[in-house]
Amino acid sequence: MLPVPMTLVRNIAAEALGTAMLLAIVVGSGIMGQRLAAGNDAIALLGNTIATGAGLIVLIHMFAPVSGAHFNPGVTMVFLLRGETAPRTALLYVAAQFGGAVIGVWAAHTMFAEPVWQISTNLRDGWGQGFAEAIASFGLIGTILTTQRSRPDFTPTAVGLYITAAYWFTASTSFANPAVTVARSLTDSFAGIAASSVPLFVISQIVGAVIGLGMFGWLIMEKPTHA
Repeated sequence: MLPVPMTLVRNIAAEALGTAMLLAIVVGSGIMGQRLAAGNDAIALLGNTIATGAGLIVLIHMFAPVSGAHFNPGVTMVFLLRGETAPRTALLYVAAQFGGAVIGVWAAHTMFAEPVWQISTNLRDGWGQGFAEAIASFGLIGTILTTQRSRPDFTPTAVGLYITAAYWFTASTSFANPAVTVARSLTDSFAGIAASSVPLFVISQIVGAVIGLGMFGWLIMEKPTHA
């Protein structure tokens, strides 16, 4: 087996750390919001939304120069299909994202003196939820591909703003990330999702990302030159 270059080690570490920090933000703000909202789920969701959107902007700015700040197996898959990420790198990124996501959930539990090991009982079932996740992932990929082409410096802000909006306009509150989805099955807090709901979410996210790649890849395709 070929040794992993130190640059790639740093990239993998950045993906793991960035994803861990993202899940600490998502789950931690969900716990805080639920504790302070006195049973008002709208207020809890609002707090969860603001923290997640703001955190994403900062995290992408932090880690994009190192690893590209994917934090999402769906995003890594899209860059792999576009030929912008090597298969070996993509595989290591995805492993780092899933591992980092779980660590982030456990860190949030520890901060709030919750049991570290939890299993969510929060069912998020129904085809409407699956369709919402496909839409959320479709829009996320579109946001990334189009802004990277036209205004790459705006991409972190655009992603954060899109996820902030998608928390509210999608029925599923826009997980849009397989690693986030699996990790959130390990928290029985406001941000949790029951394990039985995970397959529908992940499949929908992958489908939405692939359709987004096809649609937005076509939309931003350079016009062929004519002789």
